[in-house]
Amino acid sequence: MAVNAKTRNSERRVDHSFLQGALILTIGMAVVKLIGALFKIPLAGILGVTGMGYFTAAYDLYNPLFTLATAGFPVAIARMVSESVTRKRFRDVRKIHRVSIPTFALLGVVGFVIMVIAAPLYANFIKSPGVAYPIWVLAPTILFACLMSIYRGYYEGMRNMTPIAVSEIIEAVSKLVIGLSASYLVIQIGMSEYAAKQTVFGIACESEAAASNAVLPFAAAGAILGITVGSVFGFLFLVLRYKRKGDGITREELAYSPRPRSNRSTVKTLVRIAVPVALGAMIINIATFIDSALIQRRITDIMQSQPETLLNLYKGVIKPDETDVAQTTLYGCYSMAMTLMMLIPAITQVFGISALPSVTAAWTEGNRRKIKSSIESVLRITTLVTIPAGLGIAVMAHPIAELLYLKSNNQADVAVVGNVLSLLGIAGIFIATNTPICSMLQAVGRVDLPVKLMSVGVIIKVVLNYTMVGIPEINIQGAGTGTLVCYAFISVAALYFLCKETHIIPNFVSVIIKPLIAAGFCAAAAFLFNQLLGKMGLSGRMSTIAALVIAVLVYVIALFCLKAITKEDVLMLPKGQKIAKILEKHKWIG
Repeated sequence: MAVNAKTRNSERRVDHSFLQGALILTIGMAVVKLIGALFKIPLAGILGVTGMGYFTAAYDLYNPLFTLATAGFPVAIARMVSESVTRKRFRDVRKIHRVSIPTFALLGVVGFVIMVIAAPLYANFIKSPGVAYPIWVLAPTILFACLMSIYRGYYEGMRNMTPIAVSEIIEAVSKLVIGLSASYLVIQIGMSEYAAKQTVFGIACESEAAASNAVLPFAAAGAILGITVGSVFGFLFLVLRYKRKGDGITREELAYSPRPRSNRSTVKTLVRIAVPVALGAMIINIATFIDSALIQRRITDIMQSQPETLLNLYKGVIKPDETDVAQTTLYGCYSMAMTLMMLIPAITQVFGISALPSVTAAWTEGNRRKIKSSIESVLRITTLVTIPAGLGIAVMAHPIAELLYLKSNNQADVAVVGNVLSLLGIAGIFIATNTPICSMLQAVGRVDLPVKLMSVGVIIKVVLNYTMVGIPEINIQGAGTGTLVCYAFISVAALYFLCKETHIIPNFVSVIIKPLIAAGFCAAAAFLFNQLLGKMGLSGRMSTIAALVIAVLVYVIALFCLKAITKEDVLMLPKGQKIAKILEKHKWIG
């Protein structure tokens, strides 16, 4: 019997529990987000809100294409691999990896070509010609992201989250170093050219202010160069690691594995699972893309019909002589608030990644008790993070925005970011909770339900955003309202159908009520101590940091007092037995 050469040199197969996998991914995500903050916050200072508008607009075109090409197949690979490992069909595991490579390569090439062609068309539609430059630089990323998704989905299904986390960190470091350097250098080169020739990269400019605006699209493209290079390095790491260490499947496991399914059957199953997942994710991203265009167009309409309303509301943000970029400026403020809010879903996204193979394994075994335990653990760990984070951001929106953005932006811009963030904080709870719930629906075989719920949610979002942003007195705040209502509907409906499909009702006191009560204490402590420390003369930034630290301590104490963490949760941690004994001794866990 032939055995793949990689089998002889494979490392021992890793099998992380849900919480172990989530912990590894969370640590990796924390590092990535820290690096991301070190990238995004200085970048906001380099580019300003208008430059950030160009940067974000490029992603608004990229995200739907990226999602269409990659969202479904990694989930399909992970689910099929996890199911095959549970059934000890290891030859199927290898075949899934082989047949996915040409499929993903083709999707990546198609996505790259579409981005290159669509860039000027999209830029013309949103009346922002400069957006084409960052889109062109971002285009190769879709190819390498597709190729990375093969290996990430494979390792996810094997429940080995370490390679995924390392590749993400490699991407982030490249983005930080190359992106910031390129963006800064582009601005320096462009302004030096203006000083010498009154042009910026060949574009004639009448004033220094015009030159500063003209250089921003190129600077945004420089920042995105780091992201593109990072995707190349991340892919190379995963390929080299797989070739060097394999996947942990032993010769014996292959020898006793049943005959694998045919290539046709494997591809058919991949597509059957992947298409609904990809459609669901694509719908959300297309809605974001549509929102980006509609929000900016609606603000442009207000500037044409009632400019005095926005000029009065945003003194210091929209300058009377720069009304032609008002839509980009306000959308830049919105995107900066979204960047902070999306820190919450970024964390719980790893819960969804880790939950899918764990719940799939329990569902495949048909162990009802294990299924209930898995669902409750995922929900509880998710809400323990999302509810306090969302409430905390909502009540501390302005101090957090000032802490992170004030040094690089003027007070008026940061005030707008804070206003938007106060609403998005609540929305973040539902956005972040939605991902793990939908992952569990996919794990139990209902890959069609998330796409159906998201379709309805997106309709709600687009209608509300279009209507409310068009009201001059509400304007950009209307986008936050649409986001909140959309994801509240999706999360509640998805949880209902998860209970219906599995015939399991989780303990809602444990998974929602206790985290909500503890989060209430956390948010109240953050707000009150920030006010108190400010009155005591502590600087704004120091009082914000101190209040957040105190709020975390209050939250942890509240969790132990309420016994919101269970023994089963603790046992899934590294050294879980030892930690559980200590907590049980003090009666701190339920």
